[in-house]
Amino acid sequence: MRIQTFDTTLRDGTQGEAVSFTVEDKLRIAIKLDELGIDYIEGGWPGSNPKDKEFFARAVHLHLNHAKLCAFGATRMAKLTVETDPSVQELANAGTPAVSIFGKTWDLHVHRALGITLDENLVLIRETVAYLKAKGKEVIYDAEHFFDGYRANPDYALQTLATALEAGASVLCLCDTNGGRMPHEVAEATKAVRERFPEARIGIHAHNDSEVAVANTLAAVEAGATHIQGTFNGYGERCGNANLPSVIANLELKYGHETIGPERVAMLTPMARFIADLANLQLPNNQAYVGPSAFAHKGGIHVSAVLKDSRTYEHIAPELVGNVQRVLMSDLSGRANIVHKTTEKGLPELSETGRRDLLDRMKQLEYEGYEFEAAEGSFELLVHQAARPESAPFEVISYEVITHVNQSKAIKHTGSMSEATVTVRIGENVYVATARSQQGPVNALDQSLRECIESTYPRCSEVTLVDYKVRVRETNRGTGSRVRVLINWNDGQRSFTTVGVSENILEASWKAMVDALQLEIYREQASVANPLRTPTKA
Repeated sequence: MRIQTFDTTLRDGTQGEAVSFTVEDKLRIAIKLDELGIDYIEGGWPGSNPKDKEFFARAVHLHLNHAKLCAFGATRMAKLTVETDPSVQELANAGTPAVSIFGKTWDLHVHRALGITLDENLVLIRETVAYLKAKGKEVIYDAEHFFDGYRANPDYALQTLATALEAGASVLCLCDTNGGRMPHEVAEATKAVRERFPEARIGIHAHNDSEVAVANTLAAVEAGATHIQGTFNGYGERCGNANLPSVIANLELKYGHETIGPERVAMLTPMARFIADLANLQLPNNQAYVGPSAFAHKGGIHVSAVLKDSRTYEHIAPELVGNVQRVLMSDLSGRANIVHKTTEKGLPELSETGRRDLLDRMKQLEYEGYEFEAAEGSFELLVHQAARPESAPFEVISYEVITHVNQSKAIKHTGSMSEATVTVRIGENVYVATARSQQGPVNALDQSLRECIESTYPRCSEVTLVDYKVRVRETNRGTGSRVRVLINWNDGQRSFTTVGVSENILEASWKAMVDALQLEIYREQASVANPLRTPTKA
């Protein structure tokens, strides 16, 4: 069965806390949604704010190949006519082929929110839908709070739908606006609507306040709905809306319905990440189908089975939704994890003893607070060290750092100055370097270490810090808490992350820094026959 898709990321999604898009972002997302095969793109409420007004002014010039752009608004105000209501006029003049308007369905809202009679509300619905229909618009009628209204007064709730349909609405969309109804309630009410209006297209718009928005959407489809509304990544007010990637994937892959078409389902993961990037929000790791952890395996028994047959612990092939299988390294890992990871990354092959020793070391490090899922650079280094335990590129003998901060108001130039001294051994030679920095102690340590090793390992000069994150491990210990430092690096060819853990933030940073430079040396040694220059003392 063909199910219409209606994306409201650009309207309802932007009402979510911390979700914000520029006009340019919204235009880019609209183009991508069209490429994905979405049927309707709700762009916002024209006239409600300058951003949406500019969006619709520019969106009329978009060349959409499939999707219909849709403007959102409400039935006319009780004290105005459709001709004098600014909101209705904005809808009429938005330049979109479709409009979605919401009207009151719950008698509580009619009396309390609008302060009018039930019959007067029906007039608002009828006149607004008919007016916009006469203006050449396809009208999608959103029955606000439908399921609450149906529960309180089913006859009146159905009467509002009949009014919208008779006035020319092409879709009767049933809204769980408060997100409080359960799947069996949604199914029961949707079935009643389908029986009452057998020829109408019924839609579902579910909010996630009870964590069942996706389930409610699927329940509505099973009961006869053929138009689904939602947002990418579940963005939306309060707890968000039905997560459109999950709804689409379930309908296409589990129910056998057609939404965007099976050839486009593989675009769901890239699309979810694209929208998350533009929103400057992290895509939740555990988001179904499209999240980074959706097909990630950590337990050794799971990994061993998945590598033999992915169906043992994966409900679908990740490629169907554009995702990938990942094997994680942790204290729960088994030797199968290590074999897979070393093969996948082209790392040195380890003996049985080497794999066992590496696994034991990783488990001990994770017990101390390390995590390697987000620090694959540190894991790669552990593999090199297990493969060649006798060939450490350099040994750190000692390091010290002092930071002097001048805050005296009597002195014109205040600020901080850090001085670091590092001593390392390379082969039989010992190197000592001291550096000063106004950019902080980590920068001073970095300069000192590089001065010690770069004459022997010049390739290390290519390794640059890209990002630096500190996370507290034990919040109950206050300032004495252990911290985890994650540093992202780039060596001109690839990006990688290393990790350090300690109660001392400088020591944690130092460990991550040393890991990065040691890894770069191991990589160079593995890529050329004789990478080392003969060490010479400075």
